[in-house]
Parts: sequence; structure tokens; C-alpha cells
Amino acid sequence: MIYPWQTDDWTRLQQLRSHWPHALLLHGQAGIGKLHFAKHLAQGLLCESPLPNGEPCGRCAACGWFSQGNHPDYRIVVPEALAAETGAAPADDKAEKADKGDGDDAKKTRAPSKEIRIEQVRALLDFSGVGSHRGGMRVVVLYPAEALNVAAANALLKTLEEPPAGVVFLLVSARIDRLLPTIISRCRQWPMGTPSPQAAQAWLAAQGVGDAGTLLAEAGGAPLAALALAHDDSRALRDWTLAQLASGAACDAFACGETLQKLPVPLVLGWLQRWLYDLLAERTAGRPRYFPQAGAALARCAGALDPAALARYTKTITRQRAVENHPLNARLVFEELFLGYRELFA
Repeated sequence: MIYPWQTDDWTRLQQLRSHWPHALLLHGQAGIGKLHFAKHLAQGLLCESPLPNGEPCGRCAACGWFSQGNHPDYRIVVPEALAAETGAAPADDKAEKADKGDGDDAKKTRAPSKEIRIEQVRALLDFSGVGSHRGGMRVVVLYPAEALNVAAANALLKTLEEPPAGVVFLLVSARIDRLLPTIISRCRQWPMGTPSPQAAQAWLAAQGVGDAGTLLAEAGGAPLAALALAHDDSRALRDWTLAQLASGAACDAFACGETLQKLPVPLVLGWLQRWLYDLLAERTAGRPRYFPQAGAALARCAGALDPAALARYTKTITRQRAVENHPLNARLVFEELFLGYRELFA
């Protein structure tokens, strides 16, 4: 089943069934269930006895194979790092060896790739060139589409320019701005909206999440991201970090580096970036977006900092996010960033 806030998107999308596009680009905010929607759509396209509204029946042989992850006319392509999380099959061993060499030691020591590689896209050519096993469509899901590296994106572009008959590509993206314009131009774009706060909070409450409003604000209105925050083991450290940021000029940069050094750099940068956004929002409009519960601390800090320094520091955080996945010394990175934050109040 799709999520409650996706019903309207599903209904409107069914109007395309009579002339289904060869490539559909589902894009929108992270954490609103786009991948779940794409998988449900793929199952509906492959279902042999779909319901009147286009949803899969869940009973035919095709639905059985799909739920077991072995439908012969379906492929999902994701980075290695997301394979377990999304239930996708691991990268093909032959492609792995071609990419990294035959040495088992190298395969064991290297981190899973966060990109969709050209070998994965080339494997789709073989899939696309074979006729349908069930006489219907063949469906490919690519997630997230912005993870395509340059070589993979160019290989996919060639396929989209001359689409194989009977193959539907479902591209899922939270950062459409990172896709090649030529790929976007060859897809039917389908923007997916964020649910209303009322609908999102009702769904979170049904999942047993308390303080749904606070979590939803921190997640930018994305209910699945809010649900993940509710079960995040680093939440206590997040609260401690916000307390340090709330202290303004008294922020202990070296304690931050010591305490947070084992956390992923992107996670801490996300906390910092959202806090900075709220400082600016508090200063200009008096309405913080991500941490409304810290309104008093934000107002105090916003009134004490130098606006020009805040603009420069925000650019520093943005540049750091561009290299956030590099193997940097996390402790040194955090010490430098929190020292820079403290200087806003000098």
C-alpha cells in the first residue's frame, strides 16, 4: 500500500496508463516515501490482474514474485551502500571484479560505493534487450537518480534517447538539481508534494511516535524522516549539540570535537546547517523552522551575532558539505567548525 498522503499522486498518475511514458522522474523532498511509491507503481505495472485504480492485486503470480524480490521483468538499481536498506540485490560479482580487480582483499577493505556505477547501468542493457518473460512490461527503478556518476549518467542517457520497447524507467530523486539536464529532458517529470502537517502528524501518531510536531519540524515536514529521528540512537548527542549551539559565545568547540568525533560528519553538518537556517529565520521573520522548541535560545543568539559573519560562516558550512563524505579527521573538522561558530559572537 502507498502512504495516505500519496493517494492524490497515485490517482492523477493513472491518467497516463493509456500512453505511459518510457521514463518517469519522481522527485521531491527526501523522507516522503518516493521510493516506496515507485516500487508500488512498478508492482502495479507488472501485476497481471490490477485493481480498477491501477494498484496491484497482491494475489497473482507476478505479485508473488515481486514481493519475494525475484520478478524476472523487474530491476532496481541502487548504490552498494543502499542495497541492504532498499532490499535490492547486491552488485553483480562480475561487474564488481571489472570495476575493482579480482583481489578479494581489496573487495573486503573498501567501503561500499555510494554511487550508481556504469557497470550497473550496462547490466540494464542486457535486461532491456531480452523480451518480457510474462509478455508485459519490464520495469526499472533507479534510486537515488542523483547518485549516478558521470559515466553511468551518460550510459543511461543513451538508453533513454533510444528507449527499448516495453521498458519503463522509474527514476527517483530528492535532488533533481544534481541530474544532467539532458536526462531530465528525456523523462516525464512528476513532482511529489510534502504532506500537510496535520496528515503527517496523524500518521506519525498512528506509528506510536510521541512529540510528532517537534520531530516533524526538525525533519522539514517529511514524515518518514521524522520517524527515523524518533528511533535515532544519536538523539541524545543531538540535544547536547543544540545546547552547545544555544550557548553562543560560550560554545565549547573542543568538547564538541571530542564528544562528536565518532558520529558521521554529514549528520553533524546537518544539525549545524538547520540551526544556522533557524538563526537567519529568527532574525528576519521571527519564525524558526526546524527547532521551534528552541525559539528563546535562537532569538538570544540571533540578536547577539554579526549578520555578515553569519553569511560567511553559512558559506563555510555549505563548502564543507561538498566534501562531507571524504575520509577527513572528524574531530579536527568539528573543532574548526565550532570554533568558527563561536567567532560569530565575537
